[in-house]
Amino acid sequence: MQAALPYIVVLQLLLTLGLAVLLFGLARQVGILHERVAPMGAMASDQGLAVGEMSPHLAVTTLVGDRLALGGASPRSRLLLFVSPTCPVCKKLLPIARSFAHAERLDVVLVGDGDEAEQRSMIREFGLESVAYVNSPQVGMTFQVGKLPYAVLIDAAGVIRAKGLVNNREHLESLLIAEETGFGTIQAYLNAKQQIATNGTEPPREAHLQKPV
Repeated sequence: MQAALPYIVVLQLLLTLGLAVLLFGLARQVGILHERVAPMGAMASDQGLAVGEMSPHLAVTTLVGDRLALGGASPRSRLLLFVSPTCPVCKKLLPIARSFAHAERLDVVLVGDGDEAEQRSMIREFGLESVAYVNSPQVGMTFQVGKLPYAVLIDAAGVIRAKGLVNNREHLESLLIAEETGFGTIQAYLNAKQQIATNGTEPPREAHLQKPV
């Protein structure tokens, strides 16, 4: 047994070194994968009002009776979030959206279309009494919202800067990235980066604003 002890120690040392090499290789592959995986963004369609257009002027009334003008100049950017009490993802997103809007200094307007009693019940459940909530099919039809939850980012000048389906905070953040970069969606921004890497030229941002990906 004592004679075999040195061989056992050497074998353990070799196994340890082998594991270390494997861990190093795994860490390197994870790093490469992290660089290659593109960030997820809100998925916008080419239906409805295009990014870069002026938002239409809509006079609406909130559930508490306040008159609200959507569109046109406003003190700061506004996030329209289309939700429904029957949408589980919408309910998960509500507290995230409220926190996100507060952190980014956005005015949030929640937009529903359905039974008013259910809308009010959701407001109480999530403590949304301080958030403007509009229950009107007119707004959804104007922006041609087909799926929920859906968000539209309108800047202080009344221009639609980004829009798309949103399921989490990352999707909401992608709307701001789209606004900051001048592209309609984060997907358009990533496509432009890929084109620069391939051809060395960047397509005009206006093209992305007129036809979001």
